[in-house]
Amino acid sequence: MLTSLQNPLVKQLRKLHRAKERREQQVFLLEGTHLLEAACTAQRQLITLCYTPAWQARYPDLWQRASQSAHRSEVVSPEVLRAIATTVEPDGVVATIDRTAMPSPTFRSLGLGLETIQDPGNLGTMIRTAAAVGADGLLLSADSVDPDHPKVLRASAGHWFDLPIAVSSDLCSSLSQYQQQGMQIVATLPTASLTYWEIDWRQPTLILLGNEGAGLSQAVTELADYQVTIPLSSGVESLNVAIAAALLLYEAKRQRMTHSCSQGSG
Repeated sequence: MLTSLQNPLVKQLRKLHRAKERREQQVFLLEGTHLLEAACTAQRQLITLCYTPAWQARYPDLWQRASQSAHRSEVVSPEVLRAIATTVEPDGVVATIDRTAMPSPTFRSLGLGLETIQDPGNLGTMIRTAAAVGADGLLLSADSVDPDHPKVLRASAGHWFDLPIAVSSDLCSSLSQYQQQGMQIVATLPTASLTYWEIDWRQPTLILLGNEGAGLSQAVTELADYQVTIPLSSGVESLNVAIAAALLLYEAKRQRMTHSCSQGSG
């Protein structure tokens, strides 16, 4: 059992709390039973598995599955696990996974494009919502919060593994490529003349949402085929970006379901 905070493995894993280290090591943390179970269900290979004896006794089946998937498996003391984890009270297990093994999305029907999103809770919630509507994936600008930030993973409620995510160093160029492939690009703006109810979401679509404070950049906005707004009551300036994403994604889903039902009844 690992009990020392000075152990080289413990030191290496603690460094993964920082985005710079996750990029350099090309590894990120999976914290907690729920995320570990999601990773095993998705058949993702683990690099390291660290768990307390109490956790192993509580989840013997998951421990066996995760241990078989991991290159290295270590029993650790509760103190060591708390040091490795980013949460205040971890539930007994932390694993690591390869950053480069994540699948990239292939946009054919519905996707989410996000520019300069800073709040990890917002990003995780949007990942969860996009997975819930069956979106193809998510395209994220490189100046956004890291998609493998620990809070992003937790906010996704385990659905992080259900949604392919790509990070683009040139969002405009990436969007243009999808546009040329037949995707319509719909940008959300508070000043747009169209409401989001007036768009035909049955077309292959990428929905664009911007930074929590500044919104979308002018360059991205000008690239869009359509600009839409979400109607708000007087005195309300804006919605949380994750709420906005949910409204747009589910309007797209509603239109597609209605269209499918009408075709079926015809």
